[in-house]
Amino acid sequence: MSLTFASWNINSIRTRAHLVKDWLDRNPDCTLLCLQEIKCEAHQFPKLFEEAGFHVAVAGQKAYNGVALISRVPLTVTTDHLPGFESDEARYIETELEGVTIGNLYLPNGNSGGDAGFAKKLNFLEALHQRSLTLQKEERSFAFIGDYNVCPTEEDYAPRALSPDDALLRPESRAGFRRLLWSGLTDALRCLHPAGRHYTFWDYQAGAYQRNSGLRIDHALLSPRLADRLTGFTIDKDERGREKPSDHVPVVVSLS
Repeated sequence: MSLTFASWNINSIRTRAHLVKDWLDRNPDCTLLCLQEIKCEAHQFPKLFEEAGFHVAVAGQKAYNGVALISRVPLTVTTDHLPGFESDEARYIETELEGVTIGNLYLPNGNSGGDAGFAKKLNFLEALHQRSLTLQKEERSFAFIGDYNVCPTEEDYAPRALSPDDALLRPESRAGFRRLLWSGLTDALRCLHPAGRHYTFWDYQAGAYQRNSGLRIDHALLSPRLADRLTGFTIDKDERGREKPSDHVPVVVSLS
């Protein structure tokens, strides 16, 4: 059974709900949209989606972080937090959809909060690794999709877009990402496009979008069974050119 799902760090759903609704209307094949950085509590999430017939699940937080699911079919939430990640921050929500487990994640940036802030990033990566091992042991088809705040390789950010000591590039961050791949997961984009520069984020400053000075930090990692079904991975770059956009754009995974 074919399935299409997407991820988008929306950088405040209350500011950009109209952009999300418009995108969903223009992408009727997308069954599930995973949002990050919604920046609101569950009761503040815009009602227009449910009023339009969508099913919504939210793990929210006041003013910061927050993740949500918007689905065309009923949702079953398996967990609203990442097992093993000890924090009250809303950064993970997981659902089961048409036999596929989809974990929607917003990984800590790691550049703020000093050593403790960076340790939180690594702790999340390790908890995600353990979640991968658990789901594989249970023989479940699954995907981890969202804003990883990691540029895995030198090709995943524009030259001089980040300083060498940025948390998105630090060896420990990249090692945590590689550990996920070594656990058996497949980077959906690199499966289809092994080389080349493909960005999902452009900073608001210094004309980054106009100069195409971007980062690839929004990823979809697929379990072995799911990777066998992969037919497409699309970065909807045009969304960054709209009026008052998010600094991220949607990424879309298509399965046979």
